[in-house]
Amino acid sequence: MLINLVGWLGPWSWWILGLALLAAEMAAPGVFLIWIGLAAMVLGAASLALWSTAWWSWQLQLVLFAVLSLVLTFAGRSFFARGHTQSDQPLLNRRGDSLVGRTSTLVEPIREGRGRIRLDDTWWSVTGPDLPAGMRVRVADWTGSELIVEPVA
Repeated sequence: MLINLVGWLGPWSWWILGLALLAAEMAAPGVFLIWIGLAAMVLGAASLALWSTAWWSWQLQLVLFAVLSLVLTFAGRSFFARGHTQSDQPLLNRRGDSLVGRTSTLVEPIREGRGRIRLDDTWWSVTGPDLPAGMRVRVADWTGSELIVEPVA
């Protein structure tokens, strides 16, 4: 049934497959199916010119489709990967990194390695050497939800 349909449609079967893949890319965007759809469209254009030749078999077309899909996928990914520009706010969405180097006053003393500070509008659990409340500390690093602090000299 499917072989008869492809034989009846001829080179237009590649165009239909390409358009279906491009439509699937629109429905579920991921910038992957677009390259495979373009490979089918290119193969459809070649099939329009070569369909009546004896050597343009369906086996050759499938091999060319696979190779062309891989080539276009890798070429497209490398082309769009080069376009990364530097951000004017590199620490946006990296809150822990943005707090490193800031100073604050201990609200709760650090006892047995744990205490609390307030930075901006947020209370943070901190780890570090035992220090009394009211001591100035600098954020040296962070681990997930805790800040690692050291006393300010």
